Amino acid sequence: MNEETRPATVRVFIALAPPDHAKEELARELGPSYLTHPRMRWNRVEDWHVTLAFLGELPVGAVPPLRPLLSGLAAAHRPPGLALRGSGTFDDRVLWSGVDGDLDALRALAADVRTAVRNQGVAFAERPFRPHLTLARARRGDLSSAGEIAAGLSGFTGVRWPAARLHLVGSNVGRSSGPIHYRDIEAWPLGGGAGAPAAQETGDTPPDGADRAD
Repeated sequence: MNEETRPATVRVFIALAPPDHAKEELARELGPSYLTHPRMRWNRVEDWHVTLAFLGELPVGAVPPLRPLLSGLAAAHRPPGLALRGSGTFDDRVLWSGVDGDLDALRALAADVRTAVRNQGVAFAERPFRPHLTLARARRGDLSSAGEIAAGLSGFTGVRWPAARLHLVGSNVGRSSGPIHYRDIEAWPLGGGAGAPAAQETGDTPPDGADRAD
């Protein structure tokens, strides 16, 4: 991507991500629904995440200052123990899985992330924090499919897992006619855990667009 075509803004959010084994467990539970409701707009399993703060469209230059800020926040918070549990819908069309476990620690992390970003001078919509993982969206006019699937998942309780990393994520919403794809800009271990930060992008170059998180 050259300077002429590189976007001047990037759409980003800050999130936690379940480990692969927890996502695979829920994906197996959803297996019958994939077959019975193929017209649902299913999110890719590898993109599942729990959004802490949705920042929306930001100038590219506003992203690099967030990195040291989020790195310090991640080091100051221990990994909360979480589990995916149950299901529900937003507006009859958005299907989600609930999040259970150490919710006090999760809410404290989300509050600190939002406060720090706001103090950095980044303005974003203040939405209530409702811990969840978005699974799919029904097509316009379909007001029953999401509810049917949610009812079938109401008794689901997944394995407990530590939320090991804090992720700064970008996506391609609004920049592509294809499916939504998410891409880490950078991720940091929570509580100073083992392993170096997993940087997926370098310099000031944004990911291929970036998107609404949920």
